[in-house]
Amino acid sequence: MTDYKLEAAKAALTLISPNQTIGLGAGSTIAHLVNMLAQNQELAASLTFTSSSFKTTQLLSKYGLRIQSPALLNKLDIYFDGCDQFDSELNALKSGGGIHTTEKILASMAQEFILLGDEGKFASQLNATYPLVIEILPQALQIVLAKLSALFPQATFTQRMSTQKDGALISDNGNMLVDVQFTELPEPVKLNMLVKMIPGVVEHSLFYQIAGRAIIAGENGIRIISPQR
Repeated sequence: MTDYKLEAAKAALTLISPNQTIGLGAGSTIAHLVNMLAQNQELAASLTFTSSSFKTTQLLSKYGLRIQSPALLNKLDIYFDGCDQFDSELNALKSGGGIHTTEKILASMAQEFILLGDEGKFASQLNATYPLVIEILPQALQIVLAKLSALFPQATFTQRMSTQKDGALISDNGNMLVDVQFTELPEPVKLNMLVKMIPGVVEHSLFYQIAGRAIIAGENGIRIISPQR
């Protein structure tokens, strides 16, 4: 069977030029891209990398590639990342890793944010298949949950708990993570605004009108999708 994520990574590789600063997210498509970059030693040696992901950073380090902390950068040439689902406007839901705050920072500092993945990630409109993940300051957890419940009374709210220790799962930034499962996803423009306006919310996992292109691979080959806004 064709590995569509590998094919998407191959297409992404053609967009990288020497001497660029490249941001990378998490996931198997990104891992394929790193592996291919490492094989192109001349190109890779000219690049600077940063990542929102601990695993991706480890992989970059394994290959001896040049890594810079996001805190020391104010712009990227390209930021590549996957997602759980994206729509025709390239609004994306990124729910899995709980690192969406750093991912969104890197996406926003890039000249172009490009989504990568297989064609199964695309939906004409975002739906409620995946939760919205919200990063919340610990001292604001209860008030944020109360405000969310008032805004979205039909939704289910689940705080992420650790499986390796007793207690809550703590984000990379020392905050709480809450999954919001909707029965029907609100309109992205409203969802983005309503959640961001709650005091104590650090960030949420809806990437609203940030991506500039999406590269997806499927049975009919590679498709490059531009936002229909």
